[in-house]
Amino acid sequence: MGFDLDHSIEILERTPQVLKIMLTGLSDEWTHANEGAETWSAYDIVGHLIHGELTDWIPRAEVILSEGESEGESKHFTPFDRFAQFEMSKGKSLTDLLAEFEALRKKNIQRLRSKNITMKNLGEKGIHPDFGEVSLSQLLATWVVHDLNHIAQISRVIAKQYKDAVGPWIAYLRILQS
Repeated sequence: MGFDLDHSIEILERTPQVLKIMLTGLSDEWTHANEGAETWSAYDIVGHLIHGELTDWIPRAEVILSEGESEGESKHFTPFDRFAQFEMSKGKSLTDLLAEFEALRKKNIQRLRSKNITMKNLGEKGIHPDFGEVSLSQLLATWVVHDLNHIAQISRVIAKQYKDAVGPWIAYLRILQS
C-alpha cells in the first residue's frame, strides 16, 4: 500500500484508545517492567509518544509546509530528544499519561486536518538532522509506523514478563524469542 493520508489518520486516531484499553488497570508490575538495562517500560513508551506529539510530528510537518526557504528561513528540523520522557513523566501516573496522550493526539489530528494537505504538499521537503531531506509523506507515514512499532514494543515488553513462566511453549511464541 502506498501512502494515503486518510488511511494514516485511521491508525493515528486509534492509537490512544488501543493503548488505553491495553494498559488501563494493569498493575505496575506489568506497566513499569522493562526488558533489562537501557530498555523502556510501557509507561516509558507512553511518555515517549507524548513527547513526540509535542515536539515531533506536527511541528515538523509545519516546518515542511512553511514558506521557510523562500523567505531565507531554514526547513531544518529541531533534533528530537528520544529520552525526554524520563524527565517529563516524573510524578505522573500512567492514567495521567494516557489521558494526556489522548488529548494531544486529538488536537494534533485536528491540526493535521486543518492543513488541507494536497498531493503537492506531500512531496514538500524538510531537513532531518540525521537523514537529510525527507518529504511530508515520509514523515506522516513514519508517524503511523512509529505508533504501530511502539504498540508492538509494549506487547513484547509485557509478554517478556512471562518468558520463564511459559515453559516449553516458548518454542511457539516468537514474541519471546528476541
